[in-house]
Amino acid sequence: MEQSASDAKWFVIVNPVAGSGRGLDDFPAISKLLRDEHIQCEPVFTEHKFHATELTVWAVKEGYRRIIVVGGDGTLHETVNGLFIQQEVDPREVLLAVIAVGTGNDWVRTFGIPSRYREAVRAIRECRSFLQDVGVVSYEEAHYRQSRYMANVAGAGFDAAVNRRFTHLRRKGRRSAWIYTWSMVRTFFRHKSTGMKVWVDGRLVYNDLLFSLAVGICKYNGGGMQQLPDAVSDDGMFDLSLIRPVHFWHLLFRFHYLFNGGIYRIRHVLHERGSRIRIESSPEVSVEVDGELLGESPLEFTILHRAIRIVVSEAFLSGMTQGGADCSENRNEGCR
Repeated sequence: MEQSASDAKWFVIVNPVAGSGRGLDDFPAISKLLRDEHIQCEPVFTEHKFHATELTVWAVKEGYRRIIVVGGDGTLHETVNGLFIQQEVDPREVLLAVIAVGTGNDWVRTFGIPSRYREAVRAIRECRSFLQDVGVVSYEEAHYRQSRYMANVAGAGFDAAVNRRFTHLRRKGRRSAWIYTWSMVRTFFRHKSTGMKVWVDGRLVYNDLLFSLAVGICKYNGGGMQQLPDAVSDDGMFDLSLIRPVHFWHLLFRFHYLFNGGIYRIRHVLHERGSRIRIESSPEVSVEVDGELLGESPLEFTILHRAIRIVVSEAFLSGMTQGGADCSENRNEGCR
């Protein structure tokens, strides 16, 4: 069957305010790189929150089957939710790529997508595709149950409190590279551990005070921290890191473990894995998903196995093969 113009062309969702305005400032250079690689595209700029979701639904309805996100983790989150809201095709029929211009850019780290624009565009041209899992998160907001789709990592307790402070500072115009670290330090001394019950696949695995909790499909969050270093993004399982109450001095001298994959060497951190997660707390705790602050507990997480098709780096797929992973369904299938 002959391809239509929209099938052959990439729909580009550009967040102009991502990365403190880098989305707008750097897009002319990105656009030139796309042209140099003979990648046909139709760019559209987001104008408000959730606009990327609306644009994704529209693009798929118009026949686009390739989408590039020029933004950060939040823009990707909105785009993924748009893929599941639209009713035209199976989300796996849409190929999704990211050129990271955001603040944290945690999702791309898992898949080896380079931060340099030239290499990121080359990865799009090479078009190595991979089917990753997606999480469905159910939470309480305004006394109603809501749900959202998750592409990376969710955090409850301390993680969500840090996100709230970080978002508040950014809305006040703070643009320093150290805002997230500052938010972590300030929040640490004010955040109180909360009594939580955590079920994994119907089994109660924790019932005590908990400082923080991360549930994820990928490895990174918080601007490069590896809270879930053992996560495998297509195994049909969530990884959980449960952080029990910890003294600042104990964590200070082990802070590097949060970034080098050694988090489970900290005795206050527990590790669990499962496909269905339920979290109850007293009092309620907030949850952030892919860096977006949502509602409150009780929380439920369910997995959608290999639910979206994404563009990854050659190094990522090579690492899967060398690690003995089954790549029979996750391989370079080109840009049909």
